[in-house]
Amino acid sequence: MTRIEFYFNVADKQILLVSLVESALLKRRQVTLLTENCESATQLSNCLWQQNASSFLPHVMANNAHVAKTPIVIACKNNAAGQLDTIAQDEMLINLTAQEPIFFSRFTHLVEMVGNDESDKKDGRLRYKFYRDRGYEIQHIDYAKQNQATLTTLNAE
Repeated sequence: MTRIEFYFNVADKQILLVSLVESALLKRRQVTLLTENCESATQLSNCLWQQNASSFLPHVMANNAHVAKTPIVIACKNNAAGQLDTIAQDEMLINLTAQEPIFFSRFTHLVEMVGNDESDKKDGRLRYKFYRDRGYEIQHIDYAKQNQATLTTLNAE
């Protein structure tokens, strides 16, 4: 059964996303990033290329010829049905859309992020209910508290 993590109180999803992707790569895991549309997929790709020079995040779009050889794949929700046929990996899916992906159960691990604005919280609650109503166990992670605890630890050292 798919393991689901819900990060909530996420002030900056980009920071969390990069951290999750870097962590997955260190563990030699493959990641699929699902975006709303092709425009947001391109913006995400640009973001990943512009990260810290010491943290290379190799990625391609789901329709790229090198998709089977690349650990990070970016898929667009509006093209996902056709793109999923080309994505061989089924380890980790990070959903960056407002709805639950209908194909999430093929992945062993699903990550959802919920920001601080009311619209995002509302969509997050609906996704949470969708997974819970289907019997999935969901791990809750308060990202704001997690970050605060990390900063407190670093400041104490």
